[in-house]
Amino acid sequence: MTRTRKSNIIAELAPYLSLGTQMTATIAVLGFAGWYLDSQFESSPLWTIVGLVVGSIAGLYGFLRQVSVLQRKRDETRERR
Repeated sequence: MTRTRKSNIIAELAPYLSLGTQMTATIAVLGFAGWYLDSQFESSPLWTIVGLVVGSIAGLYGFLRQVSVLQRKRDETRERR
């Protein structure tokens, strides 16, 4: 595989590499917020579970939305060639 081909592959994959981190961060932040609320209101584990569920839904929504945008851009680029 040529050097140019490798750099093209990396350039195409680069936008996808951060998706897992973004999804994990969303779940972790909202889970932590739920844990904090539980510690303040002594309602364990209610808000932790709510935070994790909302974080999972928000993370998955953001993930799918970003993948959709990236796929659309990739398809437009391929059509131009």
